[in-house]
Amino acid sequence: MSSPAPSGNSAQGAEAIASIRTLALVGPAAAGKTSLAEALLLQAGAITAAGTLERGSTVSDHDPLEKRVGHSLSASVMHLTHDGTRVHFIDTPGAADFIGQALPALEAVETAAIVINAQTGVEPMALRMMAYAAERQIDRMVIVNKIDAQGVDLRALLEQIREAFGKECLPINLPANGGAKVVDCFYNRKGQADFGSVDDAHRALVEQVVEVDADFVDRYLNDGDIDASELHAPLEQALREGHLIPVCFVSARSGAGVAELLDVVVKLLPHPGEGNPPDFLNGEGDDAKLIHAEPDADKHVLAHVFKITADPFVGKLGIFRVHQGTVTQGSQLFVGHGRKPFKVAHLFRLQGKDHVEVSQAMPGDICAVAKVDELHFDAVLHDAAEDEHIHLKPLDFPVPVHGLAISPKRHGDEQRMWEILGKLVAEDPCLKLEHVATTNETVLYGLGELHLRTLLERLQEVYKFEVDTAPPRIAYRETVTVPAEGHHRHKKQSGGAGQFGEVFLRIEPLARGAGFEFVDQVKGGTIPGQFIPAVEKGVREVLESGAIAGYPVVDVRVIVYDGKHHSVDSKEIAFVTAGRKAFLAAIRAAQPIVLEPIVKISIHLPEAAVGDITGDLSAKRGQISGTSNGAATSMVVMGQVPMSELTDYQSRLNAMTSGEGHYGIEHSHYEAVPPTVQQQLTGDYKARDDD
Repeated sequence: MSSPAPSGNSAQGAEAIASIRTLALVGPAAAGKTSLAEALLLQAGAITAAGTLERGSTVSDHDPLEKRVGHSLSASVMHLTHDGTRVHFIDTPGAADFIGQALPALEAVETAAIVINAQTGVEPMALRMMAYAAERQIDRMVIVNKIDAQGVDLRALLEQIREAFGKECLPINLPANGGAKVVDCFYNRKGQADFGSVDDAHRALVEQVVEVDADFVDRYLNDGDIDASELHAPLEQALREGHLIPVCFVSARSGAGVAELLDVVVKLLPHPGEGNPPDFLNGEGDDAKLIHAEPDADKHVLAHVFKITADPFVGKLGIFRVHQGTVTQGSQLFVGHGRKPFKVAHLFRLQGKDHVEVSQAMPGDICAVAKVDELHFDAVLHDAAEDEHIHLKPLDFPVPVHGLAISPKRHGDEQRMWEILGKLVAEDPCLKLEHVATTNETVLYGLGELHLRTLLERLQEVYKFEVDTAPPRIAYRETVTVPAEGHHRHKKQSGGAGQFGEVFLRIEPLARGAGFEFVDQVKGGTIPGQFIPAVEKGVREVLESGAIAGYPVVDVRVIVYDGKHHSVDSKEIAFVTAGRKAFLAAIRAAQPIVLEPIVKISIHLPEAAVGDITGDLSAKRGQISGTSNGAATSMVVMGQVPMSELTDYQSRLNAMTSGEGHYGIEHSHYEAVPPTVQQQLTGDYKARDDD
């Protein structure tokens, strides 16, 4: 079931695709990405006046919460037309807590533009996004914003950029007149700049570009220069291979360099047929085969949903990039493995919060469809049943480990809370919601305090739903260390039929992780067979509620070997009580201990912070198991640490790594807590018990 391109002409389709550019503005917070997006829209005539963050009037930061906090919280899709070329671009948040919104934007574009604040230089988020873009083999460029800010040293900043990202970072224009304008260095050899020589910059660019093509190298050596207009093919190759990362200078505030930046985007950046295609996989696991979508409007459809929004008024909106084929109004599309297609009733091109209806979308286009329940983040849309196993190579998202226990303020609203939170979590791949059976809590996991606080504010402001929050309980356990015996006689007489049951039992410690065993060794019917399950029930009540600190009891064998009964007064409730109290007595005689969960931890951090991190981890009862090299100048520290020591760890990590570090954990095993911790836990439990 294939949808041919409406043009009906492959040449026309190819020409239309060649006039599309896609760009993601990524990088640290306060670099001016949103203001730059506004300046680009104004320069292209897509808007008549530039909005500001202060007034909350920008196209991209349209969410009420974004307007209130004054910075981006999610990716926003926009478009403009310049010199007959349609440019789709995505403004992304810069805070590390919202990287789950920024990373998917890289899957929708040919070029990642890392925006640098000229006043603050190369920041951790810029390094991180550059590394992600390089890993996904996306064309990269650097945009230096705020070049007219007072006291900036742009020459030194360019050197810092080249030191951080590589010598392949070369200026494609240079600031002039004190940052009031820029002068082109690619097509132009002459002119005055605030620093450096325009001619030297031009030669460096040409030499860098021709290096990828031996024929051009020979021409350059023989002729001394090559007209830049002839270098389109080697330039695109250099961009694809990361052999050239152009650096542009701009001031979104004054408009200096904005027109020139638009020209760079249209004239020099790749169209969908020139960039590196994303890695699709056909099949699952080790049998999956790598395939690449072809930017051909006449082929069957392959599109990728990189963003989901859930609005209580508009409904679910799925935003996707078309990689192959043509989507039209009326197209029948499948969602991944789905057997039933949906009909594209309306197709939208986004301008921030505004939806512009269009008739078709071809390779390179970024569009949206509304009110399709089956859509989800990372879904592949296709129009051929044989493509049901195709999916995009997964992104390496940070694992959400910062937890918050959450419950509705009003009793009975649990189901509604799950429904609303489910919608919000579906928008962000770095959020996770789960019911933790071991502590009987609903826990929301994110990348940090800001991440979760923002979600809770959205929950209250958009959905008018109030919740209570608390730190998640640590899933402690109790166990015993030596064998012991327990006995209890339950006798109750209050007129009429009484209650009687007596139980003798032994307990033995089992290996860590072995669980629980119940053994019936009663002989001679001292406890009739019909009451043995009641004894076990009493024992299991203690297993669930705990004996010394209020946590479940694990890794113990209980052997019931003797008892007494009464022909009239023995009842099930009597043996439940006798079994529970005999088990409690045995535990208290068996040198009980509290166990705590130990997790494996892997911390990604800059090399310079390794000493601080390992010292801090050791101070938190952690053990380092090894280190390895990460991307660029980063390192990975691996070890084990008690879960209880990781409360607010992301905040500590941010402080020690200037916001550049992140970590992941997985459960490893249980170990005994230190005596001081056990004393505190048992003391707290006794105080609650006394109350």
